[in-house]
Amino acid sequence: MNSKFISFLRQYGPIPRNDNMYDETIQRAARKAEVKPILFEHPTLSSVRGVLIKPSSDPMSVILTGTAGDGKTHLCRNIWTLLEGPEEIWQSDDPHISLTAQYPKNRKAWPDSKDLGLYREVTIHVIRDLSAWAPQQGLRWPDQKVELLDLCSRSFFDAEAKDIFLIAANDGQLIECWRRLPSKRPETDRARQLIEDLLVGDLQQRQDTRLKLFNISRWRSTDLFDRALKGFLEHPGWRACYDEAEDNGFFGPRCPIRHNYELLGEPVVQKRLRNLIELCDHNGLHIAIRQLLLLLANAVLGHSDAKDQLLRAKDVKRVIKDESVSKASLFNNIFGGNLPETRRNSITVFDYLDRLQIGFETCNRIDNILMFGEGDNQLKRYFDAYIGSDNFYGADARYQKAKRQYVEGFEEGDSETSQEFLDMLVAQRRGLFFKISPDQENELRLWSLTVFQFAGEYLKDIVGPLSTMQSVRGAFLSRLVKGLNRIFSGMLINSEHELFLVTSASYSQAKVSKLLEYRLPLNLCRGERIYLSLESGRVRINFQFSHESTIGFPLSLVRYEFISRVATEGALPASFSKECYEDILSLKSQLLSEAESRTEPGGGRQHLSILNIAEDGTPVEQYVEVLT
Repeated sequence: MNSKFISFLRQYGPIPRNDNMYDETIQRAARKAEVKPILFEHPTLSSVRGVLIKPSSDPMSVILTGTAGDGKTHLCRNIWTLLEGPEEIWQSDDPHISLTAQYPKNRKAWPDSKDLGLYREVTIHVIRDLSAWAPQQGLRWPDQKVELLDLCSRSFFDAEAKDIFLIAANDGQLIECWRRLPSKRPETDRARQLIEDLLVGDLQQRQDTRLKLFNISRWRSTDLFDRALKGFLEHPGWRACYDEAEDNGFFGPRCPIRHNYELLGEPVVQKRLRNLIELCDHNGLHIAIRQLLLLLANAVLGHSDAKDQLLRAKDVKRVIKDESVSKASLFNNIFGGNLPETRRNSITVFDYLDRLQIGFETCNRIDNILMFGEGDNQLKRYFDAYIGSDNFYGADARYQKAKRQYVEGFEEGDSETSQEFLDMLVAQRRGLFFKISPDQENELRLWSLTVFQFAGEYLKDIVGPLSTMQSVRGAFLSRLVKGLNRIFSGMLINSEHELFLVTSASYSQAKVSKLLEYRLPLNLCRGERIYLSLESGRVRINFQFSHESTIGFPLSLVRYEFISRVATEGALPASFSKECYEDILSLKSQLLSEAESRTEPGGGRQHLSILNIAEDGTPVEQYVEVLT
C-alpha cells in the first residue's frame, strides 16, 4: 500500500505530464493506485452550487475562468457529480458533455411535492475545457460547434432558456473564442461584449442577464494553500504508511519522507511557509492550486539523487545507507533546491519563491552561527538549538567536512567542491528560516534571510492590523511619508509629518525637484490626510485631498520595501527595478495634478516656494517673489 500511495503522490510533483489534462491524469493515477486523490473543497464550489444545484431563482449559465491549474476542471467534475451525472460520460474524452436536470417552476422555493408537473426540464451543457473544444486558430469551425456557441450566447439573455452552460476556460481564451466565431449574429456579439465587460470590470454578473462569471484566480493563494495543506496532511494514505513502517527503511525513524511529512505538520514551519505564500499574494503573484500541490509533494518527496528528483518508497533504504538523507531536506525542497536549475526555473511556484532569495541573502550573525557557532561560546546555544540538534538536516558529516575544507581553503582548481559547500550553506540558511523560533525572530534578524528585510513587519504591522479593521501605528506611516518625500524631491529630507509635492518647474519627474507646489498632511487636517487601507486583500496607501477626492496607490511588498529602504538608508536600492521607481514618480504626477486642480482659478502666484534642506535634513522653505 505504501509504495502505491507514494507513487501516486509523485504525480502531483514536478514530473513530466500533460498539464492540459491534469485533473484527468490525477484521477487515472488514483484509480490505478487504488487510493483517493487529495481532496478539499474549492472556495468557489458553494457559489456555483447555489447557481446550478439548488438555486434560489432560475438556474443560469456559469463560466469559470482563471489561470491554468486553478481547479476549473475539478470544479466542473464536482458539479457534474452533484447533478448525478454518469461517471462513464465524464470519463469520456469529449470536452463537451451534457445532461438533463429538473428545476422547479416556482422560483421562490423548492417544493416538497414529487409532482413532475411542478418542474421544468433544462439541459445543462458542460464544456470542461474550452481550448480543447474550440477549433485551433486557422481551422474551420464545424457547424455543430457554431450552433452550440450561438445557443450558449442566446441563453445569457433568455430567462426561460431550456439550455444553460457550464464552461471552463483559461484567461484569454474566452474573448478570443467568441471573437473567432464565424457567425456574426447579434446574440454572439452581445455575448462577447457581456463576457468582456465582466472580465474587465472584475464583475460576476450584469443585471438582466443569465450568466455568472467566476474568475477563480481572484482567490488569495493563502486561502487555497490552507485548504490544500489540510487535504494533503490528512490524506488517509499517510496513516497506512505509519502502519507499514520498516525499522530501517520506508517510514522508519530515519526515513526522510516521514520526517518531511512530520515537519510539514509543525506550526512554525506551516506559519513560515504560509508567510511566503502570502508575500507572493502581496506582490501580485497568484499561485494556482496545481502549483501549491506540486510544492507540497516536492517538499516531502524531494531528493536531488532520486529518479525525477522525487523519492519512491523503495529508495529510502538506499538513501539511509548512502548517508544522503540531508539531500532530502524539506527546507531546501520548498524552493525546488532538489531540482536542476533549468527545471526549477520553468515551474511557476519556484520562480515566485526564488524572487524572495531565501538562502542567498544573509547577515553576519546568521553566517557566524553556521560557520563558527559550534566553537563560539556566545553563538553555541543557537548552533545547538537549530543545527546541532537536527539529526536529519543539520550539521552532518558531509557538511562538517565541506566546511573544514572551505575554511582551510580549497586547492586551486577545486571550484566544484567549493560550490558544493556554498550550496549546503544556502540549504542551511533556508533551514534556519523555518527553524528560528518566533520569540527569536528579531534577535536573529529572520527576515535578513530574504531580499525583503521589511517583509515580516509588512505582514505583522501593516497587513495584520488592516485585516482586523484596526489602524496602523503612526511610525510606519511616518516612515512611508519620509521615503516618498526623498523619492519625490531627490533630497535627503527627514520630514515625516507632511508630504511635499515638488517639481523642477518644467519637469515633474526630474531627479531633483525643489519647487514646492503643495503640502499634504499625514494626519487629518481640513479634510486632508494620508492613510492605509486593505481592499480585496491588497494594501493601499491613500492620499485624501478632501472627502470627495482620494487617490489610492497599491502598496505591494516590493513598493513597501523600496520606500522603506529609501527612508532608512537614504538611497535608491540598486537591487530594485527601475519600474518600481517609475511607478512612484507616476504617483507623484497624479498627486500634482490633483493638487493643481485644487488651486483657485485666476488666483495668480505672488511668490515661488523653494524647498531646501538643513544639515540635519530638516526641510527649509524659501520664498522667491514673483514680479507681475
